[in-house]
Amino acid sequence: MDADGDVGGDWPLLSWVSSFLMVFGGVVPYIPQYQEIRRSSSTDGFSTWVCLVLLVANILRIFFWFGKFFEFPLLLQSLLMIAAMLAILRLCCSIQTANRVSTKQRNFTDFQLADFWNWSRFEDYLQFCLCLGVCGALLTYLLIDAPIFVEGVGLLALMTEATLGLPQFLQNRRNQSTRGMR
Repeated sequence: MDADGDVGGDWPLLSWVSSFLMVFGGVVPYIPQYQEIRRSSSTDGFSTWVCLVLLVANILRIFFWFGKFFEFPLLLQSLLMIAAMLAILRLCCSIQTANRVSTKQRNFTDFQLADFWNWSRFEDYLQFCLCLGVCGALLTYLLIDAPIFVEGVGLLALMTEATLGLPQFLQNRRNQSTRGMR
């Protein structure tokens, strides 16, 4: 560690390894879940609401980054987590479409609160993320100079991510089982 407390100056390998672990460490736990869903062709044990929580939290974290820069590996981690959650949602949609008995289609553009985050197509989840991204980008652009807004976005991102365990807990409670969850 040098006089400024920077580990990267004396230990560049340690800096690169820790950055690598920061970027990929958040996604690693979802790889076995993805494989389990793919192997079993069932989404019964996994709550897609976990994906919602992580998508919202990471999109908000990206907007926070524009207002108050933080370490670049954490920004990359957010981008990678968004990609991972979209990949899981895509898999879940394809499996649910293959297993669907009902012909009722639920779409994002129907704006039915009862069907929120239970849409029939992957494109609907992308539309939600795009709307959240556009609205967030406009607000961030307009209010980037207001420190209370920037800190509020950071707090909202943190609070959203803090609820991460709740959707899976509720899914397990409803199913009375953790079967299918990794």
